[in-house]
Amino acid sequence: MATLAKAPPARLSELAQGYLAGLPQAAAPRFTMLRKPEAGLVMLRARAGGSGAPFNMGEMTVTRCTVRLETGVGADGAPIHGAAYIAGRDGAHAALAAKLDALLQAPGHADALRRAVIEPLERERKAARAERARQVGATKVEFFTMVRGED
Repeated sequence: MATLAKAPPARLSELAQGYLAGLPQAAAPRFTMLRKPEAGLVMLRARAGGSGAPFNMGEMTVTRCTVRLETGVGADGAPIHGAAYIAGRDGAHAALAAKLDALLQAPGHADALRRAVIEPLERERKAARAERARQVGATKVEFFTMVRGED
């Protein structure tokens, strides 16, 4: 879910549409919205110094969505539900992530969906982080002090 939630929405949509376009029309998944995308606030908690007493740092906007996969059931015979929580107010992103979450739980889709959507997104995210680290590292300044003799 972290990969789906943190993915750039346009890239997630592109990969998901590519995966769904490759499915036979008869196997195309259908979904029922159980909770349409809705935005709200969550309280962010932090700790002073990383290990000190917790405190309320502030609020963050989050959009959530829940769907039910109509075209399949889980291994236990129960309906498959997908849910997503996305930072910000992008309802389309939350809805798509919830649908993909449901498909990831469906036996016929899980492995192929990981290969077609999840793994490329993870590779791209790692590459972007490495590039960012390289850019930040290029501006690193080394400080040193000269030892003064004892006065």
